[in-house]
Amino acid sequence: MNFGFVILKKTTIMNSLKNKVALITGGTKGIGYGIAQSLLNEGIHVAITSRNESSAQKAADALNSNSVLGAKAIGIKADVRDYKSQQQAVHTVLNHFNQLDIVVANAGLGHFASIEDLTLNQWQETIDTNLTGAFYTIKASIDALKASKGYYITISSLAGTNFFAKGSAYNASKFGLTGFTQAVMLDLRQYGIKVTTIMPGSVSTHFNDNKPDNSDSWKIQSEDIGELVVDLLKMNPRTLPSKIEVRPTIPPSK
Repeated sequence: MNFGFVILKKTTIMNSLKNKVALITGGTKGIGYGIAQSLLNEGIHVAITSRNESSAQKAADALNSNSVLGAKAIGIKADVRDYKSQQQAVHTVLNHFNQLDIVVANAGLGHFASIEDLTLNQWQETIDTNLTGAFYTIKASIDALKASKGYYITISSLAGTNFFAKGSAYNASKFGLTGFTQAVMLDLRQYGIKVTTIMPGSVSTHFNDNKPDNSDSWKIQSEDIGELVVDLLKMNPRTLPSKIEVRPTIPPSK
């Protein structure tokens, strides 16, 4: 009898995802696109952003062509380094869908060089995108997430807890993002907003000029992160995994 109750309750939580609305920054490829696909498969409407309007629309069209539960994707031109741009992106989502339940701060980039060679522009671009961008994203969406008692998720990295040579800018941005997200979690839980940071290791994407192919099969795949996000959303609301490290099961032998 109790076992049946547990199944019924889990099913209710799962069904409640349909027609929710998600905003994903940097959602036109890689991890962001994988998350968007997974959310659409659950009946969640998604808005994906890119600094390039054409890229955003092309990715949204591709997502819509594979949508099976009636969920819709829209593309929005937005730059996470610009607070007003993030405000406008949230405004666009609310105008289109009338609500915002899930925000994924995914947009990111990396410049890797010795501190001797790292340029001022490379440092600033990394911090502005990976860290300040996540700050602007949550600042622009707090009111909407309060209204929906929603979920804010940041995509950090194992580089947010493990430092490496030539990683000063990237490490700084991801160490900062990990700590930032945990502090935001403590700030916002009083409003019923859940906050999680996901820290992937090696992922098969085009990040840092990588070209995914069969040799990347050992890596985490973008859809794996998408499935993880869905699992978080389906989890009983009394439980919050606030910081999640994800790594390949078996890295290649050196």
